Amino acid sequence: MSTLLSATSTPLSASLKAGVQTLSLNRPERANAFNAELIAELQEAFTQAVNDSQTRVIVLTGSGRAFSAGQDIEEMRAGGDSLSYREHLQKSYNPLILQIRQIEKPVIAALNGSCAGAALGIALACDLRFATTETKLVVGFGGIALVPDSAVSLLLPALIGLGRAQYYYLTNESISAEQALEWGLVNGLFTAADFEKEIAAFATKLAAGPVGAFGLAKQTFNKAVLPNLEEVLSAEADFQEIASKRAEHKEGVAAFLEKRRPKYTNDIR
Repeated sequence: MSTLLSATSTPLSASLKAGVQTLSLNRPERANAFNAELIAELQEAFTQAVNDSQTRVIVLTGSGRAFSAGQDIEEMRAGGDSLSYREHLQKSYNPLILQIRQIEKPVIAALNGSCAGAALGIALACDLRFATTETKLVVGFGGIALVPDSAVSLLLPALIGLGRAQYYYLTNESISAEQALEWGLVNGLFTAADFEKEIAAFATKLAAGPVGAFGLAKQTFNKAVLPNLEEVLSAEADFQEIASKRAEHKEGVAAFLEKRRPKYTNDIR
């Protein structure tokens, strides 16, 4: 067992075995949706994993049947009209995404179930992604009249192309695990029954590799493919602030919570 967070900790648990640090989002009653506490614990767990000489590979997964539904909407509603989405992103997801891309150890997203919204951005920021055959990926933001954040606007088109990324944002349709594999959005699929075993075997094999070189290679990939990551995160925060203040967003959230189709008008302000 790792000296990091104990397995019984909530809302995040951690365990170390054979050089693989597994971090499990642990809010199954909320489909592992992110709130401020979970984001802070995940940032701290990543920091500890970076500084832990025994940790050579990090696996991020979810407890229960979902990886994560993204941001906890109830927490955002509790902030009221005075809540700044820009400030929220600048304090939470933006530094988290940058942190993942700066970790010089392989970070694997083990998508044990549905993955949506900000959680999709977190998964895309990881070095590799594996899914179960039942996993579904949802961009999600358009469903409540927001713009993509958590670097989804950069990372999703980089992996599947701009046209496909825009289609799944505009339609809010889910991407099946098989389609995600075909497009290179995930690196492999396993059955739900074999998922944990297969992830552990792959991560253990990776942990036996030259992790120092892996870290240097990650820096080169960042410079070659994601040199404007910080700039994009900042722009996403600016546009999200605008979108969050509009009537469209309020109607989108109300419809989501009431489980009905939103009724948008010509007034988008």
